[in-house]
Amino acid sequence: MDVRDLHPWPSTPEEAEAIQDLLRPMLELDVPGPAAPSTVAGLDVSYAGDGGGTGDRLAAAVVVLDGTTLEVVEESVAVGTAAFPYVPGLFAFRELPTLLEALRGLTTTPGLLVCDGFGIAHPRRFGLACHLGVLTGLPAIGVGKTAFIGTYDQPGARRGDAAPLRDGGEVVGRVLRTRDGVKPVFVSVGHRTDLGTACRNVLALAREYRLPETTRRADRLSRDALAAASG
Repeated sequence: MDVRDLHPWPSTPEEAEAIQDLLRPMLELDVPGPAAPSTVAGLDVSYAGDGGGTGDRLAAAVVVLDGTTLEVVEESVAVGTAAFPYVPGLFAFRELPTLLEALRGLTTTPGLLVCDGFGIAHPRRFGLACHLGVLTGLPAIGVGKTAFIGTYDQPGARRGDAAPLRDGGEVVGRVLRTRDGVKPVFVSVGHRTDLGTACRNVLALAREYRLPETTRRADRLSRDALAAASG
């Protein structure tokens, strides 16, 4: 699939922040998202070691699922090294070069990207899901296991219960319960979708487990790819 080259890769935090500032106005937020995408891609990255150093080996995986059956349509993996130091708020720059290589390996263009991370629920309102959405032109959302920023009240205990995630008085995401009595996930929009549609898609993808099936499959594939590359 096509991925646009919209910027050079930074070598300093200042350059990375400038790229976020350059791309942020390109975001399309609060537009009607894909209500029933025929295909959905999950993206995840696994690191060797603690994943905190520049040059650490990593494996990026993209798994495309049928939006109705959740059967695997296509998989793509790429193995590389962390391209940027660990800096809070700039984590996407560590993963993006290898993730984009994996995306370019797809023959399918998915209707929705589901990232293990964040969209606008980010200190600079430009997390990984935003960056991937702008570079691919595709609807993209982030589903985090924990909150990166913001405050919230606990949602109700039943599947589908939700509460706003707020930062500085702004709603930046939603705390969503995907299974009765199980810890919620943190959903935020990245590009070309609205928050309500994003949450409905997450629930449709999380039929048996807390995390959406896209994330579960991509996590497993990235771990297997990293193990194979490490011998």
